[in-house]
Amino acid sequence: MQEQEEVKTEIYNERAVLIGLITPEQNEEKENEYINELAFLCETAGAYPQKKFFQKQDYPNPGTFVGPGKLQEIADYIKSVDDDPEQRIGLAIFDDELSPKQLQNIEKGLGVKILDRTSLILDIFAKRAQTAHAKTQVALAQYRYLLPRLTRMWTHLERQRGGIGMRGPGETQIETDRRIILDKISLLKEQLVDIDKQKSVQRKNRGKLVRVALVGYTNVGKSTIMNLMSKSDVFAENKLFATLDTTVRKVTIQNLPFLLSDTVGFIRKLPHDLIESFKSTLDEVREADLLIHVIDISHPDFEEQIQVVEKTLSEIDKNSKPTIYLFNKIDAFSYVQKDADDLTPMKRENYSLEDLKKTWMAKMNNNCIFISAHEKTNIEELKEVLYQKVKEIHTTRFPYNDFLYQIYDDDSNPVE
Repeated sequence: MQEQEEVKTEIYNERAVLIGLITPEQNEEKENEYINELAFLCETAGAYPQKKFFQKQDYPNPGTFVGPGKLQEIADYIKSVDDDPEQRIGLAIFDDELSPKQLQNIEKGLGVKILDRTSLILDIFAKRAQTAHAKTQVALAQYRYLLPRLTRMWTHLERQRGGIGMRGPGETQIETDRRIILDKISLLKEQLVDIDKQKSVQRKNRGKLVRVALVGYTNVGKSTIMNLMSKSDVFAENKLFATLDTTVRKVTIQNLPFLLSDTVGFIRKLPHDLIESFKSTLDEVREADLLIHVIDISHPDFEEQIQVVEKTLSEIDKNSKPTIYLFNKIDAFSYVQKDADDLTPMKRENYSLEDLKKTWMAKMNNNCIFISAHEKTNIEELKEVLYQKVKEIHTTRFPYNDFLYQIYDDDSNPVE
């Protein structure tokens, strides 16, 4: 047990408590799922989720999110482990976005660093960003998030008092910082416009190839599928938001080339500022001819994840696109043949590939495929369906001669 604790100390930078609300719109089962996802976000950011707190309320307390009694309970727990360096809490993370007033009051009540779901996701994005494009987009989202919360950053300073003898240079520290941040936001927007122009030129230079985009919830296996289809080495990891930058590769199936792009994953309660900032990255989705919606079928709540992705896609692009629903991770199921006299209902975890093909999912627009990217199961069926869809789009768009030219003239080098 002691050895496990030492390993955790090496991996995680600090320990955190997680706080969520159970409301009429968000029942206990749903909030448990959300908090588990928040714990995964916490681990991805480098912190260890040590304890979870829940409270049933009709709506968040406008001053402290949770009630005063629950806030005191959390504060007592943080104080109780403060003397133990291995258990000491340095962070409290809330499952919803907090107002500046709530942030200030909670920080005063708990005495530790406070993050909400939005600021945690922003921190992960900042950690994951590799290219100038992604870094600029994350910085823009961070400044947009910070702007209305400046009062919290300067709680140790008092505003200048008015009256005789108290007239200063005419600008408080908060106003100075607000002006600086607005200038930075303006500069970052200009930089994104320049980068977007370069990206637009790159997209035009890709010729007439059909564009296919991998979309889906975060951590469903999009990058693994990208590597499998394009034989490339896109970074893939069992953590949320492993991919931020859109990667495009040229893929060839049966001498038919097309462009395959791997896009950033979506998540519940995705901050609006991030959607706004990453719209240019998601141009690959808007300009795609065909979408492959990757779904983690082993996730207990994959149906809601489908809804989250489709809602976000509708915000990005109002035009509906032909979509292949790709249910991944079927290897997570441990299929066991039932005895003839076993009358217990079949559980989803025990479905075989043939069983899955008979479910309601397999009837989704007749464009449903079940695979395991990790085990390379049923990949040939995916390639065959993809080939037929791309061929249909290409022959519809271009004359027959152009289609033949495109097939035999292009190679399969990566497209950056």
